[in-house]
Amino acid sequence: MKPSTLGALRRERAATPAGRSVKDELRGNLIERLRERRTVFPGVLGYEDSVVPQVVNALLSRHNFILLGLRGQAKTRMLRALVDLLDEEVPILADAELPDDPLAPITLDGKTIVADQGDDARIGWLPRDARYVEKLATPDVTVADVVGDIDPIKAARLGTQLGDPRSVHYGLLPRANRGIFAINELPDLAGKVQVALFNVMQEGDVQIKGYPVRLPLDVLLVFSANPEDYTARGKIITPLKDRIGSEIRTHYPRTVEEGMAITGQEAWVERDTGVEVPSFVREIVEEVAFQARDDSRIDKHSGVSQRLPISLLEDVVSNAERRGLSLGERVQLARPSDVYASLSAITGKLELEYEGELKGGDAVARELVRRAIGQVFTRRSADVDVEGIVTYFAEEGTLKVPDTLETGRLVAIFEAVPGLVDAAQAVATREGGEARAEDVAVAAEFILEGLVARRQVGRSEERGYEAADEAAVAAGAGRRRWN
Repeated sequence: MKPSTLGALRRERAATPAGRSVKDELRGNLIERLRERRTVFPGVLGYEDSVVPQVVNALLSRHNFILLGLRGQAKTRMLRALVDLLDEEVPILADAELPDDPLAPITLDGKTIVADQGDDARIGWLPRDARYVEKLATPDVTVADVVGDIDPIKAARLGTQLGDPRSVHYGLLPRANRGIFAINELPDLAGKVQVALFNVMQEGDVQIKGYPVRLPLDVLLVFSANPEDYTARGKIITPLKDRIGSEIRTHYPRTVEEGMAITGQEAWVERDTGVEVPSFVREIVEEVAFQARDDSRIDKHSGVSQRLPISLLEDVVSNAERRGLSLGERVQLARPSDVYASLSAITGKLELEYEGELKGGDAVARELVRRAIGQVFTRRSADVDVEGIVTYFAEEGTLKVPDTLETGRLVAIFEAVPGLVDAAQAVATREGGEARAEDVAVAAEFILEGLVARRQVGRSEERGYEAADEAAVAAGAGRRRWN
């Protein structure tokens, strides 16, 4: 049974009269996890050899630290994962306003309770989840929000002067005592709030409306920011920058495979309707994000969030789900055309430069999808014979694919193109197991879309797939929409 009074806690912990500081607690639990060879940050992918080792070093050094990176790089997720390195629960003085170590109180309130009540002081237990406090920095955040403010009514009720610490109405940072305090987008804080922060971090004091107040808090301070803002010429105050122990850069997935693993973990694709997503469709979705990050029409300072492929994959699955339900399909498979039908998941996540604004978000997104399909097709088509397919269309052959047929029945349509079904069979078989009619049809569409992306085959609204027209394809004209 857990101790409920200070006396009982002292008897239980006679050998360790004072508890560990938060930074020592994190360090100790981290060392234990490393010795046991357990994953330090479960669920955080792509940072195992880059960001995670730097965060581990910062924690072992007992540093306050900052994560610098563009949007959608799991900065907040990393900070919130620190909670798992805290003890399951810690004792606090139940009657104190702030969380305070009963065996070594640092606040005037806590010291008074221990002095007055002695071993009878009541003990509460604070779970690890309650020891993480997070604040999104905005220009209107004040010192009162973060540190606190003088409360005249509180001073009058207690019979104290305004400069007495007991007259302060505490903000979020003091209430994070014995825990972790995180600030996202740090440079957006007003200068005077940043000054208050570095005083608390280094000297353990702060001035609130001209009154000096001692705040020797036991807290780990962690931050996140965009690297463009975190410069001496930007919005950050140099003394605060100097007091942050470690500066750690995050990054987007470095390979498509790494990105697919993250997207696969985060996206909601396991639907009760049983939609299946071929691996080349997943790869196309991820490649869209990689193409966007390299596109000169998209703002590099804003970045392309990893949320783009996550949302896009979910919309792709939903479009396949909608088609399958409306046509009564036995097997519901996502197709490359579903990526084109999900442009709304792309456009809202792109910050366009002037050239991109002129062309329009939809046109840029459509071009990104086309290039992504082309890249994936190139990687996967080394041993796929497409000569007969290209020849068929070059000799004025056309292929109109109806929107109202079930996916499996499209194989009969694709048989009109010499060699297409055989090539699709090879691609579909590579996916694993015996290829069904639906698998072959989706693979055939992938091959046709890949050839369109490589400008070896054209496509128009009226005629469907046809001989390549460089000018029309380059302009993105006549793209058909499939449901």
